[in-house]
Amino acid sequence: MLAARRTGPPALAGGWELPGGKVDPGEGERAALVRECREELGVEVELLQRVGGDWPLPPSAVLRVWTARVVAGVPAAGPDHSELRWLDPGDWYGVAWLDADLPVVRAVQALAGPAA
Repeated sequence: MLAARRTGPPALAGGWELPGGKVDPGEGERAALVRECREELGVEVELLQRVGGDWPLPPSAVLRVWTARVVAGVPAAGPDHSELRWLDPGDWYGVAWLDADLPVVRAVQALAGPAA
């Protein structure tokens, strides 16, 4: 699992999240995730499986998550993140996840099965 440490805003700085971003007007959510990975991480990804449903984010956003495979490039931290880490299944809880991302990590663990 790829984790990214936030640089801001102050309330989130230092917390870890799953990389991604917002959907632009007129853009599909899958296209947005591919674009965000290109812009934020410098990689091209192939989206694989949707994880869970919709996780509400205050005040009015929704978090949607997919598993993905990097098909080109090597992920690098951009301006929104000070560090990236690839976490093996046994290390998934080795970072201080932001509250909004922790249920997603649990859902990925459930999807991966008991060996994760």
